[in-house]
Amino acid sequence: MNYLKEIQANEYLKTRREFLKKTSRGLGGLALGGLLFPDALKATDSKEMDRQLVKNGGILGGPHYAPKAKRVIYLFQSGGPSQFELFDYKPELNKRQGEEIPDSVRGGQRVSGMLAAQSSFPLVGSQFAFTQHPTTGGYFSKLMPYTAGIAEDICMINSMHTDAINHEPAVIFMQTGSQQVGRPSIGSWMSYGLGSSNDNLPSFIVMLSRGKNGAQNLNMQAWNSGFLPSHHQGVRFRSGHDPVLYLSNPKGINRDRRRSELDYLTELEAEQKKVWGDPEIDSKISQYEMAYRMQSSVPEIADLSDEPDYIFDLYGEEARIPGTYAFNCLMARRLAERDVNFIQLYHMGWDQHGNLPLDITKMAMSSDRASAALVKDLKQRGLLEDTLVIWGGEFGRTSFSQGKITKSNYGRDHHPRTFSAWMAGGGIKPGLVYGKTDPFGYNIVENPVHVHDFQATLLHLLGVDHERLTFKHQGRRYRLTDVHGHVVKDILA
Repeated sequence: MNYLKEIQANEYLKTRREFLKKTSRGLGGLALGGLLFPDALKATDSKEMDRQLVKNGGILGGPHYAPKAKRVIYLFQSGGPSQFELFDYKPELNKRQGEEIPDSVRGGQRVSGMLAAQSSFPLVGSQFAFTQHPTTGGYFSKLMPYTAGIAEDICMINSMHTDAINHEPAVIFMQTGSQQVGRPSIGSWMSYGLGSSNDNLPSFIVMLSRGKNGAQNLNMQAWNSGFLPSHHQGVRFRSGHDPVLYLSNPKGINRDRRRSELDYLTELEAEQKKVWGDPEIDSKISQYEMAYRMQSSVPEIADLSDEPDYIFDLYGEEARIPGTYAFNCLMARRLAERDVNFIQLYHMGWDQHGNLPLDITKMAMSSDRASAALVKDLKQRGLLEDTLVIWGGEFGRTSFSQGKITKSNYGRDHHPRTFSAWMAGGGIKPGLVYGKTDPFGYNIVENPVHVHDFQATLLHLLGVDHERLTFKHQGRRYRLTDVHGHVVKDILA
């Protein structure tokens, strides 16, 4: 259908937009049409459009090749966890603590604006002891004893790197492939490409938690659908009585009444689509119907009364408290059991420019046990083999101190050139330590993994070729990895 022609046929619609379109002509008309109907110029044939409108169906009609993972649980540690206090053991920093970082190492590379007035960059080692895992060879600090306990199930990557040096652009880059807002998030791309495996729950669910007070807030664009149809955006589950806002019926409205209202609303929306031809109308109808089905499914998901005591012993007592990271990890397992495709947890509070030893201890205590418990829980239920679990933040921290170093206190600034993350299950090679940094932990010396490489690998494990999952927007074909990225085959099982 030519949506612009359909509008022109309705001559009674003498609106301001119609006036501008008729008078500006040429590029102005095309620009206005693009704003009103961004999908109208999309290069798709009729069969592809039909597939897109099938309820819960993905545009691909199925994966490009046999997937290793059916679903993703992404444990995003917002704020930039310090690799030096957790996973990347650097005894050289302790030996040379207080010395200036060598120019040959730093190479005049940029620092964030918070260090602009700092005249020296003294190296600082970790205050926390490390142990080496006897089988994998990986190092774990005493802050991560539970993660050390699943070392043989995870692939530890110590050579991640990114392009962004500040929090919001780095988070958006990690989640959407671009430092600028407006692009679809990973979960939205997955929903768009592969659809949903559960009729009664969204394919993309988001949960937030804080490990300490004063944690930096997140931009909702991190789980937005960007220029994709809006029903592909992440649905946030909240703590409290109503996990999803406005899901419950108002007083005096029962389920039958809500059903009849939705049926009538669908008829009205169908009439609007005849006039406007806007595919976003289909998204609205889809969202209404999903909300109706969620009225039954969400309360059951959020009710943990059927979980035995040994599960809370595994995750920790905080798993009984809605809104905590441990609760969200347990919820993630329950959602995975019900075939939700993309489950995104954001755990805020890892930004330690000062007071690092105390604050990172709090954050590790809030994340370590529950993250490891999730992997163990999935494994004992036979879900880990087709569930991809990811743990990591948006960048790392500097090997030199921000501000003065005292006996019990120091801080670290943002460092995009290298950081650590781990992956487990879903086709990932277990018990592997991948990538290596120099003795100062400043530069990568072996097997670098860029953010786009990570994204390409994630899609590959889901059976999707990252170069073939595209969406045409404003005259250009976009993809999650932009024009970059390659699959990191060394970490695949």
